[in-house]
Amino acid sequence: MIEKLGSLYQKLFSGHDPAQLEVWQNAVVGIAGAGGLGSNIAVSLARAGIGKLIIADFDIVTLENLNRQQFFLDQADQPKVEALRDNLAKINPYCEVVAINEKITPGNFADFFWTCDILMEAFDGADQKQMLIESWQELYPDKPLIGASGLSGYGRNELIRTVKLDNIYLCGDGVSELQPGISPVAPRVGIVANMQANLCLELLIKLKS
Repeated sequence: MIEKLGSLYQKLFSGHDPAQLEVWQNAVVGIAGAGGLGSNIAVSLARAGIGKLIIADFDIVTLENLNRQQFFLDQADQPKVEALRDNLAKINPYCEVVAINEKITPGNFADFFWTCDILMEAFDGADQKQMLIESWQELYPDKPLIGASGLSGYGRNELIRTVKLDNIYLCGDGVSELQPGISPVAPRVGIVANMQANLCLELLIKLKS
């Protein structure tokens, strides 16, 4: 399949192991949320060579998002999923992006993500995270979900880790929460998002081997 994608594709991923790239190119990854975590996860997975991303979010880009999210000034007021899809096309035109501009609920999330090999949880609120994890475990107990817990502030790299609970993986410090004076800052958000993306690539290889 890789050979059919052409010379540009070959150049973009010339340094990748061909067998691993084949797995990633054939993978479908869902991303629930297109903000600080979700947009950074999407960029990293597209750069790695993931073949298809399904991204759902109902929010719009605001100027306040730009300090940590993968958007630009001229994209303010655009739906996040559409702006992110446009940005990803400039990074890797071989990554198919399905942009779903809707709020994720227990009643519709399976319609969005049922084809995914892995789901990436990238929500802000604890209640949203819990809803997604519980719904995913109920319907797809054998499929991994990679989420995040605790990424606010800066520094404290030594606290960031990954915790595994069956097929649920949580990256972060597990402690820091959004509160006045402790906001998400780009480096720490990026670290956790890239931990999620890195684990996703690893699990895909294990799932397909």
